[in-house]
Amino acid sequence: MPGSLNDLDLLLVMVAKPRIVRRDGVHFQGLRFMSPILAPYVGETVTIRYDPRDFGEIQVFHNNRFLCRDVSPDRAHEIVTLKDIQMARSAHRRALRTRIKERVGAVSEYLPESTKLRRATAKPAIKRHNTLRTYEEDD
Repeated sequence: MPGSLNDLDLLLVMVAKPRIVRRDGVHFQGLRFMSPILAPYVGETVTIRYDPRDFGEIQVFHNNRFLCRDVSPDRAHEIVTLKDIQMARSAHRRALRTRIKERVGAVSEYLPESTKLRRATAKPAIKRHNTLRTYEEDD
């Protein structure tokens, strides 16, 4: 069992990738992470660990020894809240639904008339009520 929550986080959430320290820092996912602590390790291979949900911050290890936690200066000023993520997901779903409806409309032009008629006369879905049922034995 890990000794702290941070250790547990490293085991469960963090993904490890090897990287080489360059003069201008560590490059990952198109971002540059630089820290003065990495200066003595230029040219050496380090392991970075990151949360796949947040590419703005990495943890750097050398020979399985923690060196530093580094934040990309490109993303340091950005704050993304859970509400922002939920709104982006909802907008993405709406856009997908719109694209699907457009494609279905485009394809339905080429369907035979009998198929169109069948779709128009299809029975509506049954609406179920979520109510608690009680039985005589329960009294």
